Amino acid sequence: MAGRFLTLFKPLSRFMPEVSPPARRVGFNEKIFWTAMALILYLIMCEVPLYRVGVGGGWELTYLRVIFASNRGSLMELGIGPIVTAGLILQLLAGSGMIACDFSDTEDRGLFTTASKFFSIVLTGVQASAYLIGGVYGRLDAGTSIIIFLQLLTAGLVLMLLDEMIQKGWGIGSGISLFILAGVAQRVLWDSLGPTPPMQDGNTRGAFIALAQIIPRVMAGSSIIVRTTEGTRDYGTWSWLNIFVRPVDPALPAMLGFITTVAVFLIVIYAEGVRVELPVSYARYRGFRGKYPIKLLYVSNLPVIFASALFANVYFFSQLLWSRLGQPSPGTNFWLDLLGQYKTVTEGEQTRIEPVGGLVYYVTSPRSIWDVTSNPIRALGFASIMIAFCIVFSLTWLEVGGLGPKTVAKQLVDSGMQIPGFRRSGRPIELVLKRYIPVVTILGGFIVGLIASVADFFGVFGTGMGILLSVGILYQYYQLLVQERVAEIYPAFRRLLGE
Repeated sequence: MAGRFLTLFKPLSRFMPEVSPPARRVGFNEKIFWTAMALILYLIMCEVPLYRVGVGGGWELTYLRVIFASNRGSLMELGIGPIVTAGLILQLLAGSGMIACDFSDTEDRGLFTTASKFFSIVLTGVQASAYLIGGVYGRLDAGTSIIIFLQLLTAGLVLMLLDEMIQKGWGIGSGISLFILAGVAQRVLWDSLGPTPPMQDGNTRGAFIALAQIIPRVMAGSSIIVRTTEGTRDYGTWSWLNIFVRPVDPALPAMLGFITTVAVFLIVIYAEGVRVELPVSYARYRGFRGKYPIKLLYVSNLPVIFASALFANVYFFSQLLWSRLGQPSPGTNFWLDLLGQYKTVTEGEQTRIEPVGGLVYYVTSPRSIWDVTSNPIRALGFASIMIAFCIVFSLTWLEVGGLGPKTVAKQLVDSGMQIPGFRRSGRPIELVLKRYIPVVTILGGFIVGLIASVADFFGVFGTGMGILLSVGILYQYYQLLVQERVAEIYPAFRRLLGE
């Protein structure tokens, strides 16, 4: 039976929008079609600008936008952030026992889904209000603000239903994972080949196109002249170093970022395959043995998502307070200085807000290797905070997510397995698992935190967090596609695959 908390959402379940599960078995090609349709609709919403707001501009929260599959100034301004945040909060509450929920019960699962939808809609409204009140889009009149609020709320609702459609069997995998992967792929492609008007150094944004433009200038020994409204500035002559790090603005995509992207991709693939395999045997079938794998990335990339959600909320609310308090200068308000201080930077016709102090300054990644060398304390602080939170969230999810030694030992015993040389009971198996699981959890959290933070220092395309998530999602989709294809070709396997 549902707990008292979930029972509160029973009246809402009749009014909450819902996608009906398929009444028949959906074929492989049809699943591919609906998955592609959801992806195309998401990409279209990424390019549709908000009312009187242009798409793009501003680098703030760039690395977090990749995680939340959002695009600045578009219908996907909030992305999957509210959906992910609502789901994670409820999962933590249910896993810790603070709310009663039996996921084996159909009614409880339905009420839990209703609660997730309700909080997703509420958080979408809260974050949309924070963007408008915080002045992210500048000063807007009441009518424009209401239109933008309704646009963001509607887009969040559509995104939630697309994810539900895919998860209920109309598509393959998860809509959230699909949108994250699409966002990362789009960012990598744009950083690699993005054709744009000349940037500050006179070349286009895409690293490979810029490379073709830079090499002739290096060979000719041309000067780097930048003309602005304030006058002309000479940055010296072009050198071979500029192939790897762009002059004027080192945060622009360059070959150092591409090399780092490939290196991080390979490192994460290798880390995904590292595991400790414990020998197990089946009590009912003597001589039948197997192995129980404990992956190095035991809790996967969840710690990075938790940390990203936390950092994003710190940014949102600190910027909101800073704006509502009249954009005070540093030193005016002690508590605001502690949380976060900002400054407004104007470049040409674009204006952006940059963090300059407080906690928010240390939870946003430096933009390039030059930012790291010019302010190593900030880089060290960001890496330390990211690694620390990834380790903490890894250990927290160990128990909340049902991945702890005690829970795993019970699952092994209930499934009729035992470790050779030990009694077939939970306690001995738990003691063996305690030698590995906590250590692997801490080490895995440290590795994902280190990769997510340090990769951004070298200008990785798609951000370090994005590459981390995309590798795991690609591996998941590969398994699902193989499974779906096997079930389509050999119908007898559907029962084994749980269909």
